Amino acid sequence: VQLQAYGGGLVQPGGSLRLSCAAFRFTLDYYAIGWFRQAPGKEREFVATIAWNGGNIYYADSVKGRFTISRDRAKNTMYLQMNSLKAEDTAVYYCAASRYAVGSSEEGNYAKWGQGTQVTVSS
Repeated sequence: VQLQAYGGGLVQPGGSLRLSCAAFRFTLDYYAIGWFRQAPGKEREFVATIAWNGGNIYYADSVKGRFTISRDRAKNTMYLQMNSLKAEDTAVYYCAASRYAVGSSEEGNYAKWGQGTQVTVSS
């Protein structure tokens, strides 16, 4: 396993979670990283991406203003801070490392994927 995601769980609507994704046996330093999610019965969709240098940050419209993507070079780890969670945020969340320095919403641009972590938003 080269990307290990964790931090998912059950949270009430309006609550917060922080997902983490650690990289092993390779460095994230030169690559954009991203988060995607897949809800039951739906296709996997883009959530957020950040470039190798911490710039070029993009979010899906559905999470803009509520989620924050970040990275820690020293820890070779990426994060997704999720606030004001809604029931429709329920999904398996996947982290990914891009083939390129600047990320995009296209899954094909990502070369390495984590195993996914379940986020359930329910009262």
